[in-house]
Amino acid sequence: MNAGDPFHDLGVRLGPSGGELRVWSEHADALELVIFDDKDLNWITHSVEMTRDDDGVWSGSSEELVLGRRYAVRASGPSSPNNAFDPSLLLLDPYARGLARVSAEQWRSVVVDDAFDWGGVQKPRVPLDRTVVYEAHVKGLSKLHPDVPEELRGTYAGLAHPAMIAHLHDLGVTSVELLPVHAFTSEQRLIKQGLVNYWGYNTLNFFSPQASYATKTAQAGGADEVLREFKGMVKLLHEAGLEVILDVVYNHTAEEGPGGPRTSFRGIDNATYYRQDATGAYIDVTGCGNTVDFGHPVPQQLVLDSLRYWADEVQIDGFRFDLAATLGRNEAVEFTPDHPLLEAIVHDPSLVDAKMIAEPWDVGMGGWQTGNFPAGWHEWNDRYRDRVRNFWLSDIDYARRADAPVGIGGFATRLAGSSNTFSAERGPLASVNFITAHDGFTLADLVSYDVKHNVGNGESNRDGTDNNRSFNHGAEGPTDDPAILAARRKAMRNLLGTLLLSAGVPMLTAGDEFGRSQRGNNNAYCHDSELTWVGWTREPWQDQLLAHSRRLLELRREHPALRPEHFAAAGTTVPGASVMDWFDASGATMSTEDWTSPRNRTLQFFSTSTPESEELDRVLLIVHGVEQPVEVTLPEHEGVTAFVRIWNSADDAPMSEEEQYVPGQTVPVSATSMQLFRAV
Repeated sequence: MNAGDPFHDLGVRLGPSGGELRVWSEHADALELVIFDDKDLNWITHSVEMTRDDDGVWSGSSEELVLGRRYAVRASGPSSPNNAFDPSLLLLDPYARGLARVSAEQWRSVVVDDAFDWGGVQKPRVPLDRTVVYEAHVKGLSKLHPDVPEELRGTYAGLAHPAMIAHLHDLGVTSVELLPVHAFTSEQRLIKQGLVNYWGYNTLNFFSPQASYATKTAQAGGADEVLREFKGMVKLLHEAGLEVILDVVYNHTAEEGPGGPRTSFRGIDNATYYRQDATGAYIDVTGCGNTVDFGHPVPQQLVLDSLRYWADEVQIDGFRFDLAATLGRNEAVEFTPDHPLLEAIVHDPSLVDAKMIAEPWDVGMGGWQTGNFPAGWHEWNDRYRDRVRNFWLSDIDYARRADAPVGIGGFATRLAGSSNTFSAERGPLASVNFITAHDGFTLADLVSYDVKHNVGNGESNRDGTDNNRSFNHGAEGPTDDPAILAARRKAMRNLLGTLLLSAGVPMLTAGDEFGRSQRGNNNAYCHDSELTWVGWTREPWQDQLLAHSRRLLELRREHPALRPEHFAAAGTTVPGASVMDWFDASGATMSTEDWTSPRNRTLQFFSTSTPESEELDRVLLIVHGVEQPVEVTLPEHEGVTAFVRIWNSADDAPMSEEEQYVPGQTVPVSATSMQLFRAV
């Protein structure tokens, strides 16, 4: 930012004679900078009356405002339905780079030394078509890892430990997407219940890393050391060629509803930062008590400044936006794809190289916006998730009692990149494909439970979705039945195979690569325990599933036909696209009836790359979604003399030897399974 912008340099800027704090508030009558003793964070040693400019920016300078100093803001203003001023409250600077905790409900802002030696390490900048996102929780990923030193487990440093990097490399993912690491706190309701907000979707400050994820040594060293450990994690992951994507929560804050805590925004300018009606009642489209008002330019600026800070100063590679539809709501609380914030995020010069991923919905009117974000955005594709779950799970469950409810056409569209959801301009890479995420069943639970089991959350099993599209395969939860266990494990291989062989950007949830369970809890946000931590002691079948995960990711890397950058177009050559041909079980071209009939749940998908930089590539994928085996005749295709089978979901362990067939030859396909061939 520059001095030509009225909102430039908010927060603390240091100079040769101390520092200056700049805070924006349109409605305050007075703001005061308060400085605390180095050791007693309740002892005020200095205070400075701040002055207001014509744009609502208040500034105050002090020689005491130096590195390591703890400070706060006090604000007073008019009493009205939309304001919540209280000059007795000590408030956080919205732009604070570090926080110091005073008590369970009080924090101080900290002037942070953000100097760090990056040693020339650059961002990996993984191409989108090669990107594989791995969604993980900082603490949960390494907390139980036996090869990570105990003092590092569950920390930023632990995540970047060689043992963790080795697993990520061995698996074959490229980009680690971390659940929220902006400083957060638990909701008042959870605290009263003796629970915590484990996931972190309750942001306290948009510029400070969560201190509890740092090692005890770094926490004892203060905000400087916490930030330094965080940057060290990023540096080590980058050295290993791994990107770091942050799950960011700008749609609401930890101040909850009108009666909730007043830690920052509410006390500084409640009328502007939060959506309200004329009576002061909050307009909540997030379901979290408050909604940040992105119809106003100052909250928009806050988001952009926060993103720039993390992308530039902390070298973050991308962001996943929680309830991103909220960021696109205008003054009338309506979502608009051309909202200035959504456009600015993908066109800002500091952010153009960052991956921007939207969770494209919120809980307000018109809140479901999958496919409607502007170019430059990538979106969690819930339509993909639901169709794939239906095909391999709920449809199979239904078919045990009657005929399958739908055929294979909708599934095939998702497999090919969801062209019915994303425009040709945006292409298949606009779709972030996922089967599971932090929110919902794990992969293992998806095939093991028909209903959620959330009693331990303290809400009498009312929380969490009931629309799981899951299938327990004949028993609810743990079982010793070998047939049920075999069916579940094959279902997991089918789900992973679909995810990792589909066009689009795949997202794998940590632990799903080897079948981690949360015992049927589909909303484990409030459990910081072994229920939610990734376990690293595996049974033999989990090692086999992990081997399948590795093999599938290896095949994705090797075959550009599986990861097109663009949709193909009839009658023209589109570089970077994959030309797709579809055949039925007899090897004939799919008919219209084949696409729509519930009786047809078998297809052959032939994909040919249109090379730009890689060699020509052709693959054939057979998908069979019925619980009876079938004979499939391999199709005739121009230039193809043989098909080499390189993966089969029916195998407990990945096949060790490739098998070759010729066009027109019949191949046995097991019940509910997939096979991948290389065409030569």
